[in-house]
This record gives sequence, structure tokens and C-alpha cells, in this order.
Amino acid sequence: MGVAHRDNKRESLGAWVVLCVVEPARGGPAGAATLWYRDADTHGGRVSHALEQKPLDVQHWLQDIYPVIARRAKEESGIIYWADETAVVQDGHWVRGYVPAGQTPELVASSKRFRLAMVSAVSNQGLVRFEFLEGAPTPTAHWASRKSWWPTSAGHKVFLIMDNLRAHHAKDVTAWAQAHAGQIELFYLPPYTPQPNPDEYLNRDFKTESRSANRCSMASSLRAQAAAFMEFLATMPERVKSYFNHEPVVFAACSVL
Repeated sequence: MGVAHRDNKRESLGAWVVLCVVEPARGGPAGAATLWYRDADTHGGRVSHALEQKPLDVQHWLQDIYPVIARRAKEESGIIYWADETAVVQDGHWVRGYVPAGQTPELVASSKRFRLAMVSAVSNQGLVRFEFLEGAPTPTAHWASRKSWWPTSAGHKVFLIMDNLRAHHAKDVTAWAQAHAGQIELFYLPPYTPQPNPDEYLNRDFKTESRSANRCSMASSLRAQAAAFMEFLATMPERVKSYFNHEPVVFAACSVL
């Protein structure tokens, strides 16, 4: 029998071309080619953003709009929450297997797909709010999950920052927020701009945990498993605060109650 091995070899080619971008060179003729090189041994990551993102709008939000939100939250003894949504799934494509040499690893998994989503919010104080949604998400369902957050904020006004999802601009959402303006106020990130949202790092933490957990064959067990981790996370404020240490969101770690 051959020696057991893990099929995750990666050839190291030294310095290699990973991207060729044709763009006008500064001070050079239009259309000049600029080559980007990366050493394969450094395993450097890449930063990406949506083509539709408008950098000037993002800069304006970070430099002008957010400082006003932070100042008002401090003056009004409020709490800034950053909210987002994510699907609750178990993706088996990343799983690696161990088998004797010459054999192919086999992953047996359920073909069922469950319609389950989670909305969550975090603050730089380490606070977490979350709710699960079943079935096809609707504006009413999206917003109903957030209505229960502000009464649990110890009397502090909630400054809720979200993305520009259409559901967040629904008429009933706007009407409800206006009726409760003394308890909660809504703010929106620029379109196609998830990078400044610290809750994206909660999503990553949540999905990493889901991938490493036992696989579920029923929606109820998947929800219970997801809820168990989120309830655990709610008792770990320092772990939640660490989401704000990442460079794209470190600006949001400075304003505290």
C-alpha cells in the first residue's frame, strides 16, 4: 500500500507573471502595457472591488459622511452597528481528503440546498446582533429581523450602517425608521462597496466555522448549528472587536461610546 498523502501540491515557479494590464502608462503613450509580477513563494493576496464601484463616492463617504455619523453617535450616546446579510450554506468544494497514493478522495454529501440566510450586525464594542431568515428573502423579512435590535441596546440610540440593498430602501422600512427616529437611524454605504463594513469579517468567521463543522442533512440542524456558533460569538466581545483591526475597517474602531 502506498503512503497516504494529501493532494494539495503547488508548484513554485519563482517569479511569474500573474496579471497583464493594458493601461496608459504615466508619462508614456496611451495603451502602453504594464506588467505585474509576484513571487510565487510569497503567496501574496489580491485586493478586488466591483467594476461599478465609484472611488470618489467611497472617498467622500469615508472622509465626510462617516465622521459626522461617528460624532453624532458620540454626542447622542448612541451605538454604531454595521449590518450585513449572508447565506447559511455548507460548501464542500474546498474539502481535501486523505487516501492511499494512487486513489482519488471521495466526498459524500447531501445534494439538498436549504434556503436559509442570516442578517447580523456588529459594533466596535464587541456587541453582536443576529437573526435567521428562512425561505426567499423579501424586504419585509429582511427588515423585520432588525426591528428587535434597538430595544436591546440598553436605551442607547442605534446608528445602523448597511449596504445599499434595495430591501433597505423599501417604503415600509423608511416609514418605520421615521416613526422610531429617536431610537434608530439608518445610514447606507456607497453602492458596490462592502470593503468598509466590519460585519463582512463576521461573515468570513461564520463561514469558516460552518465549513469546518459537521455536515447537515436537514435545514433544522443547519440552523441549530449556525445559531450555536453565533450565540457563542456573542459571548466573545474581544473576538468581535478584532474584526475592526483589519486595515479596510480600522477607521471604524476609533469611535467608542
